[in-house]
Amino acid sequence: MCQNHCATGDCIDLYEDGLSLQAKTDPRVLAVHGSTPQTIPHLPLPPCRPEARVWTVMLLLGTCLLYCTRVTVPICAVALSTYFDWDKKQSGIVLSSFFWGYCLTQIIGGHISDQIGGEKVLLLSASAWGFLTVLTPLLTRITSAHLAFMASSRFLMGLLQGVYFPSLASLLSQKVRESERAFTYSTVGTGSQFGTLVIGGAGSLLLDWYGWESVFYFSGLLTLLWVYCTCKYLLSEKGKSSHTHPLLPPAAQKITDQNCLMRGLSISKQTKVPWKQLFRKAPIWAVIIAQLSTASTFFTLLSWLPTFFKETFPESKDWVFNVVPWLVAIPTSLFSGFLSDHLISQGYKTITIRKFMQVIGSGVSSIFALCLGQTSSFCKAIVFASASVGLQTFNHSGISVNVQDLAPSCAGLLFGVGNTGGALLGVICVYLAGYLIETTGSWISVFNLVAAVNSIGLCAFLLFGEAQRVDTDSAYMDL
Repeated sequence: MCQNHCATGDCIDLYEDGLSLQAKTDPRVLAVHGSTPQTIPHLPLPPCRPEARVWTVMLLLGTCLLYCTRVTVPICAVALSTYFDWDKKQSGIVLSSFFWGYCLTQIIGGHISDQIGGEKVLLLSASAWGFLTVLTPLLTRITSAHLAFMASSRFLMGLLQGVYFPSLASLLSQKVRESERAFTYSTVGTGSQFGTLVIGGAGSLLLDWYGWESVFYFSGLLTLLWVYCTCKYLLSEKGKSSHTHPLLPPAAQKITDQNCLMRGLSISKQTKVPWKQLFRKAPIWAVIIAQLSTASTFFTLLSWLPTFFKETFPESKDWVFNVVPWLVAIPTSLFSGFLSDHLISQGYKTITIRKFMQVIGSGVSSIFALCLGQTSSFCKAIVFASASVGLQTFNHSGISVNVQDLAPSCAGLLFGVGNTGGALLGVICVYLAGYLIETTGSWISVFNLVAAVNSIGLCAFLLFGEAQRVDTDSAYMDL
């Protein structure tokens, strides 16, 4: 199409009416209409990859701070009970209030993110929960209804944080190409382990030195600092990083100025999602069932593993079983993402790799959970627990990114549907696990429950899972 043949091939064809543009140095093609082409040699494209690295790091820190603020109350639970003279039942009300709020905003958060952009929802919600965390110790001084206030505060915290992961799924589905989604999501997902470790270490020290209020100030102020830095140094750069060219008309310049996390993204132009057709697709239900299963079993292990170790090995050190499994989960999550993207880049089918990762995340991890119930050795129990928790992070490279494969135009909402169901089923499984312990007197039944629920989700995904897009009613541009 070029009138002048560039030796390097670095040329862009631009029609005189400014409505058609083709970049030959990049796989992105934006087709409008036109007639007579002109040649603009060596037009630079936006430097997406360096920005991608910065965004990945910032989202990793955001996930870390999400868990720092989330775990603030559990870390301070004993101190709060003493300070406000709560019994176990009242402490349980405060702790469980977060969960009910968390369930309510998953779907709406994902839907809004699909419409206006995940980064906007992430930063708005983070600002709100950061302020709430900082203000909580101050507001307890001006109210006498401490139980009602703290329960309401945790409920509101759940509402605000419920939008995070659906928004993250929406953002990555629209900004990251398929061959790099697994590693990006796995990297960002390690923030949950980092956050748990940071607040567990620094929070415990602050609690001993300065009291429970300092833990709230620490996590809340760090969150607000993260929001400020992200807005100032990343979002504000959108307008500054544009690559202008004197021959580009406004329509084409707007295209080249688009900000992306990675090359090869796919942007939907649809305004209406065909929900009826979408939920008739077997792959959609397969990934939702699998996500529901893995989320509920994760909540079950998260809730009962400390009690299991405390009762089964009463002489063991708390920090060992509270820290080691989460330390192991960080490198395994990163490795799973790297391995998944590497195999896809080598030519393996995307769905084959997604299912392979899910077999490890749900199947192999369940085997180690079953072994955990059979051992009487503390060292072996730590190994089995670390393997089970660590291998569960392979789900990040399986079903978590499969939602983005299937429907990037509404990945946030679909992720919210699965996460909401997983959270609700998690409550049932956590309660059922406690019931089984009371009635059978054996922890084996708990780990059998985990394996059974994981098996249901894994079978559904293996039988009906796909990686081809199903939101095909949209008009898309390959950028």
